[in-house]
Amino acid sequence: MKILALALSLTASALYAADVQEATGAQLRMLDKLSGIVSDYDLAVGQSQAEGRLSVRLDDCRYPADLPSGEAYAHLTITDSQQKTPVFNGWMIASSPGLSALDHPRYDVWVLRCDVPKSAGPVVDPAVDPNATAPADGSGG
Repeated sequence: MKILALALSLTASALYAADVQEATGAQLRMLDKLSGIVSDYDLAVGQSQAEGRLSVRLDDCRYPADLPSGEAYAHLTITDSQQKTPVFNGWMIASSPGLSALDHPRYDVWVLRCDVPKSAGPVVDPAVDPNATAPADGSGG
């Protein structure tokens, strides 16, 4: 248990140390272990999705600014209609779903990705044509 707590604290430290951006939503996947049915959901921040006994609410989703499609950190609140308290309330990490996972006998939920703007990729300068000549006025371009 101490190792899990240490791993979670190191992951949380890395999350806050890195330059992260907030997303408007996320894509989640749910597995019903009894029926074998897998469902994907696109949720906006603040939105909930009910499936069977579970209700999953996306509280926040963040991604690294330098690698927007490579990682996702989502804060979820998951409730079971047969329990008074949430069965999960915390951060899930897309690349390490087992690090902070939902512990439920029937369902599995994990994060696939945050919704990132198409412009969230790296900024690249336009290509320079090596055969182009400098302007005659000496302005250099």
